[in-house]
Amino acid sequence: MSITDLSAPWPLVPSLVGLVVAGVVIVVTGTRITAVADEIADRTGAGEALAGAVLLGATTSLPGLVTVAVGGLSGDAEFAFANTIGGILIQTVWLSIADLVYRRVNLEHAAASSQNLMQALVLIGLLTVPVIGFATPELSWLGVHPATFAIPVLYAGGLVLVRRQGEKPMWRAVKTDETVEDVPQEGSGASGRRLGASFALLAAAMAVAGYVVGRSGLGVVEATGLSGGLVGSTLTTGVSSMPELVTLIAAVRMKSLALGVGDIIGGNVFDALQITVADVFYRQGPIYADAGDSGLLLLGAGLLVSALLASALLLRDRRGIGFEGIAIPVVWVAAVVGVSFL
Repeated sequence: MSITDLSAPWPLVPSLVGLVVAGVVIVVTGTRITAVADEIADRTGAGEALAGAVLLGATTSLPGLVTVAVGGLSGDAEFAFANTIGGILIQTVWLSIADLVYRRVNLEHAAASSQNLMQALVLIGLLTVPVIGFATPELSWLGVHPATFAIPVLYAGGLVLVRRQGEKPMWRAVKTDETVEDVPQEGSGASGRRLGASFALLAAAMAVAGYVVGRSGLGVVEATGLSGGLVGSTLTTGVSSMPELVTLIAAVRMKSLALGVGDIIGGNVFDALQITVADVFYRQGPIYADAGDSGLLLLGAGLLVSALLASALLLRDRRGIGFEGIAIPVVWVAAVVGVSFL
């Protein structure tokens, strides 16, 4: 099958059906994979925050990753780039929803973790790299902007910093009567091999769902005439980011709060890494040259919500809905409205 065949848009009705079916698959697998990841974290001693960043963060981002790759191959730069940053925006909004579920206290307070705070800072650092790309869109090497190659390097370095912070923390969150610590829970009794196989199968199902989301989203763009940036930052990211919402709510109900928050921040960091995927798979040149003003607007909004989240993790407001619970959804809405006008 050629790339041209791969990028051929689906009709509107099959696209909408595909989005619904993919959403159901993502919700079902996301619910199950949280428990599996939590048990793996307990058995390996990795800790909920790190497990949320690496295991859940990367795996629940698979639908978005495949969607971005499909968008890049199709030649729609706005769609591909919007799915990376749009995912960061909407996944951060999920934390505000989770705060409503965990009514006892602010989630960022209860899930205090120096590793999660470090992840938030790493995310802000990663999101500054595309700014260089937008400022110098004419630079290219093998059809990819040179700055793009720095993203996976910084990502790997960031994971090292997160792990170091967990092993030898030089900063600790003050424990309060509302702090929920990472306490290993009773496992399912399944063997390590079986747990690994279950995790791999669930991850594969999410990847297939991501392919369907990407093809369906491009079909909606073609059939409706809406911009790839608008569809990518709302409809497809809403569906492909469902694993983060499902796993977050499941983690909150399991009282694995650091795991849930770590999943969101880790997923956001992994979404920033997807910018590299978008640029590599977009073969018309550096993606920053064609992502448009909508891409730059979304990037600015992504930096803002990441800074708000880092501030919330540092200040640890006790209220169920702190300042970030209001500010982050407002920034997301404003970004979507701005993209729709662009």
